[in-house]
Amino acid sequence: MSQATHTQEPQKLSTLSKFIFASRWLQLPLYLGLILAQCVYVYHFWVELVDLIRAAMGNGVALQHLLDAVSVAGSETVRPTKLNETTIMLVVLGLIDVVMISNLLIMVIVGGYETFVSRLGLQNHPDQPEWLSHVNATVLKVKLAMAIIGISSIHLLKTFINVKSYNAQELIAQTVIHVVFLLSALAIAYCDQLMSRTHQQAQKH
Repeated sequence: MSQATHTQEPQKLSTLSKFIFASRWLQLPLYLGLILAQCVYVYHFWVELVDLIRAAMGNGVALQHLLDAVSVAGSETVRPTKLNETTIMLVVLGLIDVVMISNLLIMVIVGGYETFVSRLGLQNHPDQPEWLSHVNATVLKVKLAMAIIGISSIHLLKTFINVKSYNAQELIAQTVIHVVFLLSALAIAYCDQLMSRTHQQAQKH
């Protein structure tokens, strides 16, 4: 005796509903544009890295490129004639900053497409990101907020290393902005916790 299997048929949508739902594909060019922005960051990373290696080998032109990249506009500090520890640290922090922004772009591209446009079909894929298995709009916002805090921390650290090139007002402003980012992330995480708790209580009842 065979057991009948019941499959729930998808609900038929009206023409207007189909049109509105299909409008999510308008976001596709935005995510493709972010991929192009990712390519620009990759190119910028390698240009900076090549200049750092050439400057370490004594190339004066590469050193000037690095100093132009890490120097603060309007500062009157004397430029070093050779690669020193401070310049290396500022350049490396700049490279880390590029990597973290690139990671942020990946989260927005992959997570945003998966959440708001269409499924990627990465289930059981060996390279599926761990965070993508339980991603939703709220989780994505929390992860983006944490990534922004990390990027802000790198910028603040670069400022403190090159503190002689900034005045007290600029240092205070950057610190306040970083604290605002931190408080915003905590607020988003707290709201997410409240929503999860409310959802769990609703399921119990």
